[in-house]
Amino acid sequence: MDPKKLAKDTFDRVVAGLADAAGAASEPAVPGTPGSEPPSLAEPTRPREPLPPKPDQAEPQPRTATGTDTGAPRNARAQQGAHLTTSQGARLRETDHSLKAGERGPTLLQDHHLREKITHFDHERIPERVVHARGAAAHGVFVGYGTASSISRAGFLADGKETPVFVRFSTVLGSRGSADTVRDTRGFATKFYTDEGTFDLVGNNIPVFFIQDGIKFPDVIHAGKPHPDREIPQAQSAHDTFWDFVSLHTEAQHHTMWNMSDRGIPRSYRMMEGFGVHTFRCENEDGETSLVKFHWKPRLGVHSLTWEEAQLANGFDPDFHRRDLADAIEAGAYPAWELGVQVFPDTPEQTYEGIDLLDPTKIVPEEIAPVQPVGLMVLTANPTNYFAETEQVAFHVGHLPPGIDVTDDPLLQARLFSYLDTQLTRLGGPNFSQLPINRPHAPVNDMLRDGLHQHGVHTGVAPYSPNSLDGGCPFTAGGEVDASAFKDLPVRVPEASKVRDAAASYDDHYSQVRLFWLSMSAVEQEHIIRAYTFELGKCYEEAVKQRQLQSLANIDPVLCSEVATGLGLEAPEPTVPLAEATPSPALSQVGGAWPADGRLVGIVVDPDAGLDGVEAVRQAVFEAGMVPLVVAPHGGTVDGVPVQRTFATVRSIELDVVLLAGAPAPAPDALPQRDAKAGAEDASSVDPRVLLLVEEAFRHAKAIGAWGAGGRVLDLAGCAGAAGVVSGDDATQVLTEVQELMASHRVWERFATTTG
Repeated sequence: MDPKKLAKDTFDRVVAGLADAAGAASEPAVPGTPGSEPPSLAEPTRPREPLPPKPDQAEPQPRTATGTDTGAPRNARAQQGAHLTTSQGARLRETDHSLKAGERGPTLLQDHHLREKITHFDHERIPERVVHARGAAAHGVFVGYGTASSISRAGFLADGKETPVFVRFSTVLGSRGSADTVRDTRGFATKFYTDEGTFDLVGNNIPVFFIQDGIKFPDVIHAGKPHPDREIPQAQSAHDTFWDFVSLHTEAQHHTMWNMSDRGIPRSYRMMEGFGVHTFRCENEDGETSLVKFHWKPRLGVHSLTWEEAQLANGFDPDFHRRDLADAIEAGAYPAWELGVQVFPDTPEQTYEGIDLLDPTKIVPEEIAPVQPVGLMVLTANPTNYFAETEQVAFHVGHLPPGIDVTDDPLLQARLFSYLDTQLTRLGGPNFSQLPINRPHAPVNDMLRDGLHQHGVHTGVAPYSPNSLDGGCPFTAGGEVDASAFKDLPVRVPEASKVRDAAASYDDHYSQVRLFWLSMSAVEQEHIIRAYTFELGKCYEEAVKQRQLQSLANIDPVLCSEVATGLGLEAPEPTVPLAEATPSPALSQVGGAWPADGRLVGIVVDPDAGLDGVEAVRQAVFEAGMVPLVVAPHGGTVDGVPVQRTFATVRSIELDVVLLAGAPAPAPDALPQRDAKAGAEDASSVDPRVLLLVEEAFRHAKAIGAWGAGGRVLDLAGCAGAAGVVSGDDATQVLTEVQELMASHRVWERFATTTG
C-alpha cells in the first residue's frame, strides 16, 4: 500500500472516531475559550456541581496503582460535589479569613484549615527538571501500520493496533519561566501506554547530540546554562561558557550546526521532526535482530521561525509554542506524525556505510537508508491539569516493551541511569510510576513494596523470590512459558580491557557537519551564518571566537569567512582536509508542499467601508481546516462578525497569512502615547499598525492577499506585485491563490542571500 495513502487513511479514521465520540460536529470556533461555559457577569453564589472539562481536554485514564482499568470515567479523579472541603472531605463554611482571637486579634495556632491550606501551598512546587524544564504536552493515540513485523515483535506496532500516548515537548536550557521561541534544542518525548508495558521514546528534534559519552552530559549542560556568577543569560547559548566548551570539545560541532540552523527555532511543535537520537536493537518473532533509528515525521512538514520572528515572539507571546499546540487541538487541527525507522543489519561492527551506529553525533542520511513508516500518532486532547500531567510525567529510556532493546551507545548507557535517578529527587521517591499520568496500562505484579507515596496495597506475606508462603507468586515468565515477556537480547560483549576511551571512528568531528552545511539551500545557509555571527558576537573573549572560527574553517571556508567578517576577525585556514560529502536533500526544509491545517489567517477589516467578502472568506478558511482571526480597530463585533484581534493587540508573528479586506483609517487609539506601534501621525490615512503588520509579514516571507480597498495598503507598504503577494477583486479567489503559496510554508525567493 502507498505509505502516503496509509497515513491519510489512518489519520482520517482517528479524526472520524473523535467526531463520532463528540456527536454532531459543532460550529467551528476560534480557539482560546478559557472555560467550558461562558462566565456570568455577577459572582455565582448558588451551589452547583463542578463544570466539566473543555471538549479539547482529557486526563490520564483511571488505572489502579497496579495498572488495572477501573472502568471509571476519565474525570473520576476530578473535584466532586458542589461545596468546598478540606483535603479530608469536611465541608468548609468559609475560606477567606483566618481563625483569630477576636476580629483584630492574633491568629490562632488551632486554625487547622489555615495550616492545611498554607502547608500545601508551601509545597506545591517540585524541583523543576535540570534540563527540559519548560514543556507542553498532549494526549493522543498511536495506530500501528503492521509494517514493522519483520523488525520487531512489539505489539503496539501491529496493524490497526491503537495505543494511548502522552507526548511532552520542551526546550532544553531554559527554566520553567523562560520563553518558548529561544534558539535551542527541543525535547520530543513520547509515552506509549502499551499492553505489554510502557514504552518511552525520549528523543529530540535534532537527530544528533552534543556529546558521544554520557559522562560529558553535566559538562555540556553546565556550559550551556546561565553563567553561575550572574545567572545570565537565560535560555540561550549565545555566551562565552557555551562556545568555550563546544570549540574545545569539537565532537559538539555537528549538533551546534543543527542548532544554528533554522531547526533551532521551530515554527511550532506541530511542524517539528523528532528523533530517537540513538540506535536501538529490535527483535522479531523469529528471534532475528536489527539495528534501528526512530524518526517522527510531522504531517504538516518541517517549518521554522525567522530569527526576527523569534525575537518578537519572545516579547509579544513567550508562550507561543505551547499556545499553538493547545489552540490547534482545540480547533480540531489535530497534530500528527508518522513514526518511521531506519533499519540496519545487526553486524558485529554495528556500522553502516562506514558510519558508526553507536556514535550519537552521527546521522545516516535518508538517501542511503530510507525511513520506513511503521505507524501514525495523532494528538487529540489537551491536558486537564498542567502540574498533574505535564509536570509530573516521568520518562525513562529504560521503559522498553518486548521486541525493543538498547545498544552500547555510551550516551544511551548513561541515560539509562540518569533518568531513573532524576525521578527519585523530582517526584519524591521510587513510586513515581504510580502517579496517574505515569501509570502503565499493562497489569503490574511487582514486589517493590513501601517507599514514599505508595498507592498500591500489596497482599501476601512474602515479597521475595523464591517463596512458598505466597504459593510461589509472582512467577517469572522464563523460557517458553511466555514468549511475549521482555528479553535482554544476548549480544556478545567484546573481550577487552577496562579502559576510559572511545573507538577511533568517534574521532571524525567535521565530515557530517560539512554534509549538513552542503545540504542547506542558500536561504538556510544565510540563516546559519547570521546565527553563528550573532551567537559569537555575544561572547566577550576573543580567544573563544577565534577557536570556534577554526572549527568553522574545518567545516567550510565560505561559512567561516562570512562569520569572521561579521565578527571583525581574520578567517583561519583549515587544520584538517575538507571532507568530501554528498548533500542530503532530506535535511533541508525548503521544497515540498504541506497541508495548512491549523494555520492562523489574519483578516484585516475596515468597519467604515463594509465587509465585502469577509464572511465568505471566514467560512472558506474554517472549511480548509485553518483558523480565521478577524483584525479590526476595536474589539467586540463588526457588522455581527466577531473580532479576535485589534490593531493594538495583533502582531505578525502569530499569523501565517495576512489578508486585507480594506484600508482602515487610523483608529482612535492610534496614538504614540497610547501604542508605540502607532508611531507618528500617518499622512496616508491608513492605520500605521496595519502597515507595520503587512511590512513585517512581507519581510518574513509570508503570503499576503488583498481585495478591494485592501490593495491600497499593499501600495503604501511597497509590496504590491512582489512574489507571494496576491491581489484581486474576488475575495475567495485571492484566498485560493494564497492557500497554494502556504503549502511551501514561506515565499522563499523573497529572502536575500550571499551564498547562493
